[in-house]
Amino acid sequence: MEQRHLGRSGLRVSRLGLGTLTWGGDTGADEAAAQLAAFTEAGGTLVDTADIYADGEAERLLGTLLGDLVPRERVVLATKAVARRHDGPFGGGASRGALLTALEESLRRLRTDHIDLWQLHAWDEAVPLEETLAAVEGAVRAGKVRYAGISNYSGWQTATAAAHQASTGLPLVSTQVEYSLLERGVEREVIPASVHHGLGVLPWAPLGRGVLTGKYRTNTPADSRGASPVFARYVERHRTERAARIVQAVVTAADGLGTSPLAVALAWVRDRPGVVAPVVGARDTTQLKGSLIAEELTLPAAIRSALDDVSAVEFGYPERRLH
Repeated sequence: MEQRHLGRSGLRVSRLGLGTLTWGGDTGADEAAAQLAAFTEAGGTLVDTADIYADGEAERLLGTLLGDLVPRERVVLATKAVARRHDGPFGGGASRGALLTALEESLRRLRTDHIDLWQLHAWDEAVPLEETLAAVEGAVRAGKVRYAGISNYSGWQTATAAAHQASTGLPLVSTQVEYSLLERGVEREVIPASVHHGLGVLPWAPLGRGVLTGKYRTNTPADSRGASPVFARYVERHRTERAARIVQAVVTAADGLGTSPLAVALAWVRDRPGVVAPVVGARDTTQLKGSLIAEELTLPAAIRSALDDVSAVEFGYPERRLH
């Protein structure tokens, strides 16, 4: 698998990341092990999790696999903090105390002495940004974190955090945001801010929560996220007339290229300006291997242009497109 630098940093990651949102919940230990093995055997290195996935079980499960199944040094281990884990005074948020508590708990669950990429899961309006970023800087200087990033920040939040942290000599290197053919709003401000400040973009939900695979065109498969009480509402927001037109364009492109709609949708977002590695989650190893096929696909210019047009978002003053 091709490796890319994460933003302007020296950190290199695979251009596809493995997400673990369902690990420890819908995805059990055996299936998680099979996915991690398939991913790393294909050359994948970036494995993304968070302290709140399955109430910490995703980190625990991943921690049991690192070292035994896959050598720790073969994985770029990424996790997140900020989201509320419990009601205690340090159970969530971006204060110094909450962040450093979360970090220690993640290290314990993951059975490691450092996180390769530690990400702020969300902006916290209740805490001064200076306090939040000072805690991140301290974690890096202490050797418990190698690189730091953000997630789900708006355009102005991204620019503000990146500019502040650049002055410390330990710049942010990434931002993780929802980005797909069905969700291109980040192109208005988040992507330009990220490119300007040297942050690599890590798209989550790059397949539009599975809608872009085409499997929801006629019904809702019983084993899909759309049928899950937990995830159904997230899938439904992408089942619109506009989404249907985009999905049909993806399916048509896949038919013409002799590949899957999944591979087309993933290749499109993977090669967008500023993007380093889409993060994909999979129901099972077979589905994951379908995502890995996209590594072999480069979309022809005509197809990319057609997909750009059918999924275009509106830009108004003073927003500007990337050229």
